[in-house]
Amino acid sequence: MRNRLGVVISILFLSGACSKKGSDTPVTPPGPFNINTVSLNGSSWGSERVKAVDVLPIIRIQANAPLKRSTVTTAVQLLEAQSAIAVALTISYSNGDSVIVVQPATALKYLTQYELQIAGTLGSVAGKTLGGATSRSMSTKIDSSRKFPIISDDSLLTLIQQRTFRYFWDFAHPVSGLARERNTSGETVTSGGSGFGIMAILAAINRNFISRTQGLTRLQTITTFLKTKAQTYHGAFPHWLNGTTGAVIPFSSKDNGADLVETSYLMQGLLCARQYFNGPDAAETSLRNDINTLWDAVEWDWFRQYNQDVLYWHWSPDQAWAINVPIKGWNESLITYVLAASSTTHAIPKSVYDKGWASNGAMANGSSFYGYTLPLGPAMGGPLFFEHYSFLGINPNGLKDAWADYSVQTKNHTLINYTYCQTNPKGYYGYSDSCWGLTASDIPNGYDASSPTKDLGVIAPTAATASLPYTPAESMKAIRNFYYVLGDKLWGDYGFYDSFSTDALWFGNSYLAIDQGPEIIMIENYRSGLLWNLFASCPEVKSGMRALGFTAPWL
Repeated sequence: MRNRLGVVISILFLSGACSKKGSDTPVTPPGPFNINTVSLNGSSWGSERVKAVDVLPIIRIQANAPLKRSTVTTAVQLLEAQSAIAVALTISYSNGDSVIVVQPATALKYLTQYELQIAGTLGSVAGKTLGGATSRSMSTKIDSSRKFPIISDDSLLTLIQQRTFRYFWDFAHPVSGLARERNTSGETVTSGGSGFGIMAILAAINRNFISRTQGLTRLQTITTFLKTKAQTYHGAFPHWLNGTTGAVIPFSSKDNGADLVETSYLMQGLLCARQYFNGPDAAETSLRNDINTLWDAVEWDWFRQYNQDVLYWHWSPDQAWAINVPIKGWNESLITYVLAASSTTHAIPKSVYDKGWASNGAMANGSSFYGYTLPLGPAMGGPLFFEHYSFLGINPNGLKDAWADYSVQTKNHTLINYTYCQTNPKGYYGYSDSCWGLTASDIPNGYDASSPTKDLGVIAPTAATASLPYTPAESMKAIRNFYYVLGDKLWGDYGFYDSFSTDALWFGNSYLAIDQGPEIIMIENYRSGLLWNLFASCPEVKSGMRALGFTAPWL
């Protein structure tokens, strides 16, 4: 009994002592306030940008404690990334105010990046704040609605040709009539792109966009300028010229003279024009004579650099062969060897083609990619312009030589490019069977040659469009998508803009002569075979190609 009483007294004493010294007793503070999870449309939302998001997304932010509502409206924002403009939000609460559900008050813009920002001022009912900010990134999906009225495929191809032709007609240099390098070029005209532009003029006459007389007048302006003002070196033209004076504009520090490949594109166009304007009248006769003067002046054999069995790409008047790049296949330069062999004044022998261009067969590939055998070129084929520039004039159908069947080469290279984009091994948003085509084009902050082995996520409409003769079904599907679905971002004064990336949310607003030209020309070759037939009608081209060992029904 006495022991029990002692215990009670002790407890009472201790209790009294605690009550007297309550301010000195440690109190366990609330735990740190933080965000447990952020989800977007029901899926966890981490540091990586989420792509292809619906334009009315639901964002769920879960904290580890009830939130103080007055801090939410200022601490939680959804911003359009490029403009930093805040989106009006609808916010609701659940789970005892520890969860906030955020949704845009109106639909977001398509193909646009947004940033969710949660400021460190976000607070809890208990008076804690996050302290540090956090953010998430997302981009919205493609708007699949049709931007223009549906028309027939034939009408769509006419529209593309007509609009693209404006680049070479309305935007041509006012003095020389030559094609400007790109839509931001002032005086700079391009020799190769002008060859494409000449062929575009012929297609335009054929489509009744302009009259034969109008086309003839423009060609007279061009050939007169090339004869009397344009700087040449051993008959070859530089890559770039001043459109008023004809003086060379250096392409690079050492590339300030002749460019034999660009010259071949120009001659390809001029020879087609010579064959088209075949009338007996004085004007058309004079045009043909002027073209022959330019054609005969090119010293193709001189570019063998001291009689080697290969042609060289560049020559500089002050640095000679400093660049020293041999023209070897497989690439865009087959036309250079065809024309060099076809020259009636400065022809090359077959050995230069076999040992130089074909490297005695070393340009062969023979491997299969996605089930398609590739006769020539690098793995996966390289950029698609390899199958465009030379074949604006050269008809690959039924064309063979010792090294390849060119109908197989052009078609299979294109199908490899198409299937790669459809398969999309890098997971770029937007790639599909209706959004494909890797070739040289503008890219964000630059220019590069894209291909399946150098995929930068950038699609160039010229790649699929200019492949129409090779892959009509696949190309037409892409053309419809570029126009109807992406047309609000891709379609401009001169047709399709040069390139875009739905993954990077980038749409270029540039036009390049060497990309616009193949579109109108290859559409015409698909529809009528006009440029193929004109080039094949050149007697010296037939002789030259036969001398190189080519066979074809049209040879």
